[in-house]
Amino acid sequence: MPLDELGRLDPDAFTRLRDHMAMLEAHYRDLCDIEFTIERGRLRMLQTRVGRRTAEAAFTIAAELADDRLITRDEGLARVSGDELARLMFPRFDTSAVGEALAHGIPASPGAAVGAAVFDSAEAVRRAGAGERVVLVREETTPDDLPGMVAAQAVLTGRGGKTSHAAVVARGMGKVCVCGAEEIAVDPRGRRFTVGDTVVEEGTVISVDGSEGAVYRGAAPLVDSTVMRYLEAGERSAGLVDAVARAMGHADGARRLGVRANTDTPEDAARARRFGAEGIGLCRTEHMFLGDRRQLVEAMILARTDTEREGALGALLPLQRQDFVGILEAMDGLPVTIRLLDPPLHEFLPDRTELAVRIATAEAHGTPPSAHDAELLEAVNRMHEENPMLGLRGVRLGLVAPGLVAMQVRAIAEAVVERKRAGGDPRAEIMVPLIDAVEELRLVREEVEQVLAAVSKESGVLVACPVGTMIELPRAALTAGRIAEEAQFFSFGTNDLTQTTWGFSRDDVEAAFFSAYLDKGIFKVSPFETIDRDGVGRLVEIAVAEGRAARPGLKIGVCGEHGGDPESVHFFHAAGLDYVSCFPFRVPVARLEAGRAALSGTEVSDSR
Repeated sequence: MPLDELGRLDPDAFTRLRDHMAMLEAHYRDLCDIEFTIERGRLRMLQTRVGRRTAEAAFTIAAELADDRLITRDEGLARVSGDELARLMFPRFDTSAVGEALAHGIPASPGAAVGAAVFDSAEAVRRAGAGERVVLVREETTPDDLPGMVAAQAVLTGRGGKTSHAAVVARGMGKVCVCGAEEIAVDPRGRRFTVGDTVVEEGTVISVDGSEGAVYRGAAPLVDSTVMRYLEAGERSAGLVDAVARAMGHADGARRLGVRANTDTPEDAARARRFGAEGIGLCRTEHMFLGDRRQLVEAMILARTDTEREGALGALLPLQRQDFVGILEAMDGLPVTIRLLDPPLHEFLPDRTELAVRIATAEAHGTPPSAHDAELLEAVNRMHEENPMLGLRGVRLGLVAPGLVAMQVRAIAEAVVERKRAGGDPRAEIMVPLIDAVEELRLVREEVEQVLAAVSKESGVLVACPVGTMIELPRAALTAGRIAEEAQFFSFGTNDLTQTTWGFSRDDVEAAFFSAYLDKGIFKVSPFETIDRDGVGRLVEIAVAEGRAARPGLKIGVCGEHGGDPESVHFFHAAGLDYVSCFPFRVPVARLEAGRAALSGTEVSDSR
């Protein structure tokens, strides 16, 4: 029965109940669940407890209690969380109209989306180009699936976890994603997936809930996010949105940590800025070498003379420069940390097995194989590595691939010149990846400074970009004092630092044994999701202390995926970092948690 109805039936009991409710709320300073009974006109209070609440209620109630001065604004901020904010930022399904789920997986990127199931990137792009909403379904994704992921409303995979390729890329783009849905059997050749006796053919409409990890057959009704409209466009309204806005404002006023974004396109940079990003903490340049540009990278790899290599690099230069111009324009006046090429070059070549099969098929039909394919296969075999993540990549690549560093640095410098001439305020920073020894950084920094000086002289415009490094290997963390002698800033790459500290390959181990490790209590949460404080965190603390001892005032941030994880943000605050950097759609979450961390009573590290 509604309380108002009780007021009509028994006004005296209703008045006494309202008085008791006000007293309990004032005592607990919170929303309360109350049990009572009325026996022969006598009100009896049975029990009370602090009530559970939805994400919407958490923000609204905190704001109302603060308005009533039952709690302070600081306490109100402490009673909401980044996880709750994330649930409010994306569309959701009307749960009253959703039937039983077809399958369940890992909720890898929040939100809800509806679309026709497609099973390869090309089909996703084709259908999306025709105006159709699609869901890309794969056993697992690779970098080649990127165009399809961009075109799709959601991504669904049969394998992988929260740090798989699909999950990481989807979160970066703000796409809905469910990974590791082991109940589904994906048949890309048959262009279908099955769940038990249920067959879902290509073109069948499915609904994907990235917040709950559920997949439904058919089109579930969507409810739009008013919170996202506020964060993106500043559309403020009473109730929930006003409560969120006030919490965000208080967090921004309280936080010490800066918040930057990981992004590598002008569009994402502009979006991140709307979300409150104070710069870019990681601009990955390898994504700029995909698509049509891959042929130029192939030409650089296959070059047999300096002239051929310089020609390929020369063709890449203006393309890279325009990429940087757009990003620097979107982030005008704010720092943009650009990481030099990190992955092994063979990742830009066709798959080894695919090439070998293509050549063998041609030979079996009595047709001479393509000379280009043969040349590519020879290069792939020459560059093959048993463990590419620990091979020729990062700074090592820059030291042995002639002209690569110079081309990228020149593209950055010329972009800075172009923006300055246009009246902008570009603030590019150059970051060298995968440093193990200070000597590596010293050699690359010398080359960087030579190129910057040359562009400054040629253009008559001074180009001065700070040169720093990623700390993403245990040896780098343990020798951070020496590395700081050459580095003007540090940024922790906690994805690789976690891999190399634990000896885990995150692309392999999640599906292989993480569930068993969680069940056995070896760890409570994936170390790729929330920072491992005892191991990886200890290395971070050592590197912060030694780096700042060698270079007082050293700017230090984190650009690994942990930068957007609420619990990890609290650790980085306590460790004395200057900023966290995360995917654009995690920026509001990081801002809120940075504010909460500043109010939590944790002390800043003495190394600061």
